[in-house]
Amino acid sequence: MSSSLLPLVSTLSPFPSTNTQRAFKTRTNQTHGFKVSCNSAPHDQSDNKLILPESQNLVLPNVDRRNLLVGFGGLCTAANLPGAAIAAPITSPDITSICKDAFAGINKIEEAVRSRKCCPPSLGKTIKPFVFPTENTVRMRWPAHAGTQKQVDDYRRAIQAMRDLPDDHPHSFVSQAKIHCAYCNGGYTQVESGFPDIDIQIHNSWLFFPFHRWYLYFYERILGKLINEPSFALPFWKWDEPAGMPLPDIFVPKDVNGKPNSLYDVYRDTGHLSPTMVDLSYSNGKEKGLSNQTQLACNLATVYRDLVRNGGDTVSFFGGKYVAGNAPVKNGAKSVGSVESGSHTAVHRWVGDSNQPNGEDMGNFYSAGYDPVFYCHHANVDRTWKLWKDLDIPGHVEPTDPDWLDASYVFYDENEDLVRVYNKDCVDIGKLKYGFIENSKEVFPWRKSRPAKRSTSDQVATTGEVPTVDELKFPVSLENILKVRVKRPVVSRTKEEKAKANEILLIDGIKFDSDKFVKFDVFVNDKLKDGVFTTPCDPEYAGGFAQIPHNDMKNMKMSSAARFGLTELLEDTNTAGEEYATVTLVPRTGCDDLTVDKITIELVPLV
Repeated sequence: MSSSLLPLVSTLSPFPSTNTQRAFKTRTNQTHGFKVSCNSAPHDQSDNKLILPESQNLVLPNVDRRNLLVGFGGLCTAANLPGAAIAAPITSPDITSICKDAFAGINKIEEAVRSRKCCPPSLGKTIKPFVFPTENTVRMRWPAHAGTQKQVDDYRRAIQAMRDLPDDHPHSFVSQAKIHCAYCNGGYTQVESGFPDIDIQIHNSWLFFPFHRWYLYFYERILGKLINEPSFALPFWKWDEPAGMPLPDIFVPKDVNGKPNSLYDVYRDTGHLSPTMVDLSYSNGKEKGLSNQTQLACNLATVYRDLVRNGGDTVSFFGGKYVAGNAPVKNGAKSVGSVESGSHTAVHRWVGDSNQPNGEDMGNFYSAGYDPVFYCHHANVDRTWKLWKDLDIPGHVEPTDPDWLDASYVFYDENEDLVRVYNKDCVDIGKLKYGFIENSKEVFPWRKSRPAKRSTSDQVATTGEVPTVDELKFPVSLENILKVRVKRPVVSRTKEEKAKANEILLIDGIKFDSDKFVKFDVFVNDKLKDGVFTTPCDPEYAGGFAQIPHNDMKNMKMSSAARFGLTELLEDTNTAGEEYATVTLVPRTGCDDLTVDKITIELVPLV
């Protein structure tokens, strides 16, 4: 950083003196660089209001964006800079000293069954850097429906040992459950990056996969240490294969051999216990009434859609960019990832107790960690990251942006030490000494579950009665079914062209109340004749947008976006040569005040 800035920097306090976020306001100067202001500027007219009167003509040289943020001690930030030209990775604070009561993220706070006091216990320890495990043993996670007796017994014994610890112990069942509540419901802010008034939210963005990977990494090692079993590994709920689709039996009984089953949780939907098959496109109590055979086929199609069709590029799979200064309610992540919004969210709501006003335990982020199923479910979500990567398909590339690689979180490790971990260190699970038991002869059934191509005899001719997006006045409400035609960037692409870019439907600026479950489904070129029932098994089904309750901010809404792959869908619906795609948004639940700002179709280059 230029020495000319040092006197200015030294006069600034580390944080704003008021509770109002003060953001870096800039305007490009083509000749001299750009001017800087730390004044709040609602109408973007503060270029002449610099930090000090004598600094009216201050011009910054070209400097590294992170040096700039550090130099200004967090006062000036990039939150409002056009195009996020200056940013920094999300950095979790000291979770034991800078923590506040989490938002319950619920409709009826007086009826909450779990505490929103989710701060971890403080042992007065400083944060240590993460060190990769050095043991030779690799913990092999196992399918929960097919575990050996020893695996099941060790798992139950470890969870019981965790339950037996005092609640204020960092390894206790309650403390471990509260981790999800604190990180997902406003327990921490971006104070470490200079934004003490903006919460950290690891969902609905590219932080979703790495955060949960780290969460389970420490959870697994803590359980192993509690029972002195160095090879202890978590089970995973293998809902991507037919035999694993019901809720695993190990979680169901209240008692086992006359003793309480440590894996049992009272807050589950009793109508969804084994042998009922999970619905991976579940819509909050709305049972589809499908046969087991059809439900199985739809589940496999959903996994295929999450990992292949809708997860065809980095952003579509991981979720949108989320950096320091992004506020979850306004200018947060660009989009939610395909697995997070798809099968992940469906399982949460399907397991949660529908008789509870707030869907506890699994059906709400603040309470999900209290059900042992949560960790088993997320072990499989973590596995989908590996499956996606192992497909070796163009576009299946993990983020390389420094703002993703250097994003960090703080956890208690198995030794009760506070440790800071980074996204970049969890990309290779081999270095973390764990893996997944797979049948070497298995051909993953979802891999061959691309929805069957529609017969032209089932379709009717396209009509011109549906309005185009240019004829709509945005934002549009989704209180009722919305049908609109969207112009495509190009038609009848060649095989070579399709290999270079995916065609993506982008539904942007989705604004919704964050204190309730939200779900809508998306269909493209649904031209079926009357009487034909469209399901998630069918090619016209693009996917769904779903959000679990996770904040309770009065008079404020969350903002997100959703991406759906169209390349295969257009082929399978015989519509690849049409200039417009007819997009239908079908509200399922919680959409009475949901709005959408923009609907477009784009080409996303593959790398």
